[in-house]
Formats: sequence, structure tokens, C-alpha cells
Amino acid sequence: MEIRELQKISDELERLSALYEIFDESARLESKAANIEFITSVKYIEAALQPGMRILDLGAGTGRYSLYLAQQGYEVTAVEPVEKHVQAIEKARTDSMNLTVVKGDALGILRSLASESFDIILCFGPLYHIEKSAERAACVRETRRVCSKHGRMYFAFINNDMVITTETMLYNPAFIETGRYNKDTFKVEDFPFVFYTVSGAREFLEQAGVTIEKEVASDGMSELLGEKINQLSEDTYRQWVKYHLYLCEKPEFLGSSNHLLFIAKK
Repeated sequence: MEIRELQKISDELERLSALYEIFDESARLESKAANIEFITSVKYIEAALQPGMRILDLGAGTGRYSLYLAQQGYEVTAVEPVEKHVQAIEKARTDSMNLTVVKGDALGILRSLASESFDIILCFGPLYHIEKSAERAACVRETRRVCSKHGRMYFAFINNDMVITTETMLYNPAFIETGRYNKDTFKVEDFPFVFYTVSGAREFLEQAGVTIEKEVASDGMSELLGEKINQLSEDTYRQWVKYHLYLCEKPEFLGSSNHLLFIAKK
């Protein structure tokens, strides 16, 4: 199936499942370059973790974060709408993990949960995929409701402004002329993913009622420089990651990251 054909699918869950038949989420996270996003996110998650905390992973994908955190001994609930991803998590889990896997969409599951029932909430996929802005805002408000008083929420966004760069320089040189974006405002068409600028993501979260603590360039230029990063020796790669972590909170670097991580409290 081609990307454009996804627009013919009216059901959001069906469209999402079809999308991940095109994009291999597990393979996307395997390279050195892609792993920088995971390393960065885990650093900021672990900074807030305390023994006994309950973790909710919304849009868990193939379970990269859920499985890692459950392996560390935390109680984790992974919510994922795509059946093949749910199966991948179930296959990878071990009997020692305190991991509950729930198939369903983030907003629907959130509405069924008790207030202040989780201490760490990862919202790393839903804001990429929920089509309607009002429902994305509802997802953030429900995440806030479910988060404990002293808990932390982690929201991921795809950076609109870096998409044009990576699409043109890596995948389709004609994108800068013919790509699906407004040629005056540079707003990329929100399909098949939803895109935010740095300031747009900030305003969106603030309007939804959460207090932003940190803004992080979670993968920096890892996609754009992926081929070169993947060729680095292990020692050089470790220093590159250290350099990325030095840069990732700098406001002037945020706009050069494909993915953005916002850490928030109530």
C-alpha cells in the first residue's frame, strides 16, 4: 500500500495499523543513530524514577520503553492500538516482568483509568497520530488527570521544520519544490503523521494545562546524519552521544531535531 492510499481509510485505528505495515517500527529503532532517541529519553525518564513508581506507556509501539522499564523492576502498563505491535511486546516479555499490555487507543484507555493512578506517563506516539486537534488536547488533559500529584509526563512530537530538511536531503530532492507543505508558511501537511514546530508544541501543551519543565531535542540530527553516525566506532559513538546530550537542552538546538521531548508536571 502507498502512503497516499491511507487517506482512503476513514477508521483511524485501521489507518494506523496500515501505516505500520509500511513503516517497520522495530527496525527503525535498531541503528546507532536511531538509538540516540532512546538513550536520551531514558536518561530523562530515569532522572524522575523512584522505587515503586507505576509507569504508563501510551502508544508503546513494539515495547522498547515498556520492556526496558519493566526489566528494571517497575510496574508498567503498555497501551498500544496496533495488533502486531501488541504481539511483539507479548513475545518479548519475560515472566519476571510486572508488565500489563492493553490493546487500545490512548485516549480511550486514558478515560477508563482512575485519576492520579500513574507516576510516570510516556506519551511517545499518540500525538503523532491522533487526527483531530481537539482529541490531541483531550489526550494531554487526560494524561494530566491520570498523572499523580508529584509525577511526570513525557510528550513526544515530530518537528515540522526538520521534516522538510530530512525529506529533501535524504529521501526526495524534489520535496522542497513539490512536497506536501505550504510553500509560504512551511507548515507540513499533517499526514500520515502530525507535525508541530517547537513553539507550536510548547503552546499546545500549555493550553492543554500542563506545566513544562524541560524541552529536549531527543534525537537531534540523528536521522539526517544517520549513515555517518552508524559508521562510527564504538568509542567515537559514545563520545558523539555524550556530545548530543550536552546539546539536547540548548534552546538554539531544538529546531534542528527531528523529534522533540517535552517533560511536564501538573
